[in-house]
Amino acid sequence: MAPIEQVLAHPVTTAWEAGWTYPFKGFWYFLTHPFLWPLLRGRLLPCAILSTFVMINLFMWTYLPQVAFLYVLSGFGPGAWINGTFLVLSEGAAIVAILFEAFFVDETLVDIFDAVLVERGHEDLVRNRRPVVPRPLPATPPEPGPSHPSHPAHPSPNPVQRLGPRDARSVFSPFNCRQILELVLFLPLNIIPFVGVPLYMILTGYRAGPLQHWRYFKFLRLKGRRRKDFIDEWRHKYTGFGTAALCLQLIPVVNMLFLMTSAAGAALFAELLEEKRRQVSLPPVAGVTSDPHHIEEGRGRPRDYGSARTHSAPS
Repeated sequence: MAPIEQVLAHPVTTAWEAGWTYPFKGFWYFLTHPFLWPLLRGRLLPCAILSTFVMINLFMWTYLPQVAFLYVLSGFGPGAWINGTFLVLSEGAAIVAILFEAFFVDETLVDIFDAVLVERGHEDLVRNRRPVVPRPLPATPPEPGPSHPSHPAHPSPNPVQRLGPRDARSVFSPFNCRQILELVLFLPLNIIPFVGVPLYMILTGYRAGPLQHWRYFKFLRLKGRRRKDFIDEWRHKYTGFGTAALCLQLIPVVNMLFLMTSAAGAALFAELLEEKRRQVSLPPVAGVTSDPHHIEEGRGRPRDYGSARTHSAPS
């Protein structure tokens, strides 16, 4: 069903499942699920200090010159101040993202993404890239007595504790020279009064949205043409997700926090796409097993979570 037809047929569901809502859902999910909090511990304060240092220096040394430059080009005073603010915030977000990678926080994003999928019941996906401890079965405690003294029940491991070692070269969202070049090339769009800032956010979100599901594509073993077709099928949702996530990352001081909570939102978004993908009946693939014990012990291959459509092009 086309996006416009879907909106007209199911307006409430379409609004709830809109791509731009998932960064906000991820923030709320992070706040309401304490098993994720230890992943933030020890990183929040240094990241906040680093973000504050970057933003203070950018506003101190580059804000007024850029506002003056925008004023000369546009000749509109208030617009120059507004666009200059977003220009500096965009530059700060790009610098913070690069520093985020340098401090190896990408591994934390991988753990957040995987733990949310495990908690939501998609541990079979995560097992394609790393082992997951099975959920313990509830045991009936024996009757307390002389031979069976009562003992406090041990708490079940939470989704983070159930995650095994990360796979080699695990990456949540690749950040390469092409992305940096695109950010630099798109920055002049902020010069355009009124429409420049929204246009910049949408174009960068168009590119950044699918990158938030890089690990999900690894779970599905999507490559090349098949990955491109899958992205194109959900392009409107990916663009909304990427744009909203980038807007949250423009907020000074807490932008690194939103980088982490957006990983939870990306997992919730992946859950939505996975449920929709599994609604399509896929033919069985010879030699492929979904048995987690085969996967962990190396006696089989992970299930081929390819796109529901078949393609003749090599992946």
